[in-house]
Amino acid sequence: MAEFDVIIIGGGPGGYVCAIRCAQLGLKTAVVEGRDTLGGTCLNVGCIPSKALLNATHHLHEVHENFEKMGIMGAKPTVDWSRMLGYKDEVIGQNTKGIEFLFKKNKVTWIKGWATIPEVGKVKVGDDLHSAKNIVIATGSEASSLPNVTVDEQTIVTSTGALTLKSIPKSMIVIGAGVIGLEMGSVYARLGTQVTVVEYLDAITPGMDAEVAKAFQRILTKQGLKFILGAAVQGAEVSPTGATVSYKLRKDDSEASLEADVVLVATGRKPYVTGLGLEALGVEMLPRGQVKTDAHYATNIKGLYAIGDAIIGPMLAHKAEDEGMALAEIMAGKHGHVNYGVIPGVVYTTPEVSSVGATEEQLKEQGRAYKVGKFSFMGNGRAKAVFQGEGFVKILADKDTDRILGAHIIGPMAGDLIHEICVAMEFGASAQDLAMTCHAHPTYSEAVREAALACGDGAIHA
Repeated sequence: MAEFDVIIIGGGPGGYVCAIRCAQLGLKTAVVEGRDTLGGTCLNVGCIPSKALLNATHHLHEVHENFEKMGIMGAKPTVDWSRMLGYKDEVIGQNTKGIEFLFKKNKVTWIKGWATIPEVGKVKVGDDLHSAKNIVIATGSEASSLPNVTVDEQTIVTSTGALTLKSIPKSMIVIGAGVIGLEMGSVYARLGTQVTVVEYLDAITPGMDAEVAKAFQRILTKQGLKFILGAAVQGAEVSPTGATVSYKLRKDDSEASLEADVVLVATGRKPYVTGLGLEALGVEMLPRGQVKTDAHYATNIKGLYAIGDAIIGPMLAHKAEDEGMALAEIMAGKHGHVNYGVIPGVVYTTPEVSSVGATEEQLKEQGRAYKVGKFSFMGNGRAKAVFQGEGFVKILADKDTDRILGAHIIGPMAGDLIHEICVAMEFGASAQDLAMTCHAHPTYSEAVREAALACGDGAIHA
């Protein structure tokens, strides 16, 4: 029986980051992972492969829509779908092998197989039993579905199946207007697929700042995506020619149906803790299937912890990574902490959309006095030069103290731009602090400074 200081179940972003940090802090560490490759959903069938396809199709869009505007002439390229999927698979391979290298470098043991926890301090993988002072559940999540919608990953697919379709469909119905649905919908819309998004709520991207969400929907509509909002999906049936989705409009209970070659079910994700034996151990769970933990990621069972998608909070890879590092510090006898008020979120469409901190709706609900600084990318020279003048930066600051409370960006490189605001918020900075910081010209980041200036006496280029 092998003995470890820490055994982590799951080799995704939360698990592998936790493992590397544990090893760096001197703990004898192992990771149990049943996939043939490390990296979990994110690297294998989630974040990374979807970004590869978003990148490829963005270039395709640029060739068809913007090259001639810049005087770049010639025949329009066509898509070799199998080669595009091959590029995506190569990107996956580079990233997953990179984690394997990091495990070897940091002397983290990879135990290949699926784990169960038969008793406190023990992890069973196949016929082998291992012991550990601490066990970490970092098993991630899986796609959730709807009643009367059976996923076959051929015609009715989750994001996993959408990454490996045998051919580019002529039409696609996306159920759910969240991040995954809109990113994958964008990929196929750029490839020429007629994409219709069906959403239960009356707005896309639930939880996003309402002003940004409206602008986002308007831009995606211009790009060819169609939206049916306030529609409760009743079911989906596969037919010889594709699939039919039936839905009911919430405003008047009228029923309708749509047909498409492929249906993408993008209705969120749920924790994946099946088969671990948590019920027999007596582990406390939350009503929505998450493992219940305290502020230090400990369950009610001594020496058993949980992080990432398996516990409460936003299902984001970087949230899981932060928790993994914090828990490693705690298990090593140090102080681990995650500032949940400064966790950014990003949608990797074009334009990108990013946010951190509070939305206007949340501040109003809190009764917080605030001010808004906004700046359009149409006033940013760099953005206009690359045909990305749509969108804006919006900073929310406390009306009295000027402390930054939140920020929301829709525009070029929004996913990168948000991080200077994250750093500012981490240090309790004011909008004026950002406004008085020199930003290089010409950069997209100047729009962030201008929005900060707009929280005070006013932007320069507005």
